[in-house]
Amino acid sequence: MSSEYEQGRQDVNSRQNRGNGQHGQHGQHAQSRQSIVLGDVEVTRVIEWQGPFGPPRSLVPDVGAEVWKENEEWLSPDHWEVDGDRAVLALQTWVLRSAGKTVLVDTGVGNGRERPGSALFHHREGDFLGELERAAGVRPEDVDVVVNTHVHGDHVGWNTVAQDDGWVPAFPNAQYLVPAADDHHFGPANAYGGGAREDDRLIYEDSIAPVHRTGQVVLWDGAHRIDEHLTLESAPGHTPGSSVLRLASGTDRAVFVGDLLHSPVQILEPACNSCFCLDPAQAAASRRRILERAADCSELLVPAHFGGAGAVEVRRRGQDFTVGAWASHRDVG
Repeated sequence: MSSEYEQGRQDVNSRQNRGNGQHGQHGQHAQSRQSIVLGDVEVTRVIEWQGPFGPPRSLVPDVGAEVWKENEEWLSPDHWEVDGDRAVLALQTWVLRSAGKTVLVDTGVGNGRERPGSALFHHREGDFLGELERAAGVRPEDVDVVVNTHVHGDHVGWNTVAQDDGWVPAFPNAQYLVPAADDHHFGPANAYGGGAREDDRLIYEDSIAPVHRTGQVVLWDGAHRIDEHLTLESAPGHTPGSSVLRLASGTDRAVFVGDLLHSPVQILEPACNSCFCLDPAQAAASRRRILERAADCSELLVPAHFGGAGAVEVRRRGQDFTVGAWASHRDVG
């Protein structure tokens, strides 16, 4: 990793890592610019929301209570609220400045959405676009590429904003990269996810269809190269089109894994899925494959929802994995 990253890293085995200060107050958005540099790519974190989400064994049902307890020292408080027994998650966007372009990785929940199946997301109001400018110095018109790692409501919401009686692209000059398999699965040709959830139809209609209408969507399958540093790869299971974004610049490596992991306990227990995975066997296989490469190639693991530092190294422990050093973002604002 780059010298700037190495100077900022924190080892999870150190007691100083507890409460590393990245999360601030639960339920609050970021107040400063948190950034690291990997090779020639600057990575900035913009938090839409962070706080206690729900019971850990509802989020990742197959991870036993003993795993949480045995790892309490480093899981609390950034990933587990012990007193209330709730997993702590973040809704966040990663802003990448790469090869002269500004790239957003996932776009959160959005404002004013009808999400009857999710109380946290339903009619949510926040100042994400303002925070994007304050934390990352990015205005909507500055964005060149939007990456939706998959089509779930907390990853595509700020694709669009309300205008008059409808929805329009939030980033007027951006190309939106959407996995083709998810576009089909959640789109009208498949009855919006097979008609399983009303939210799926609402998400597609307010966050995906409007960018189709303006011709800004690029559908891709298998792999898609964005520039010399960034490549999208399919990692199905969580959804049919679930994907990861690989970063390779100089000697630095990172992988933005979307929802392949919701909690760092899944690094320890990679066969255990979140409650949101549509194809559990496929999701577990994708997770192990991505973790193996992250460990073997020294890729910084950057999931969509980790609290605390938000990104971590993965190390092998025999046939299993363990949590390595956490990234520490430099405060530049």
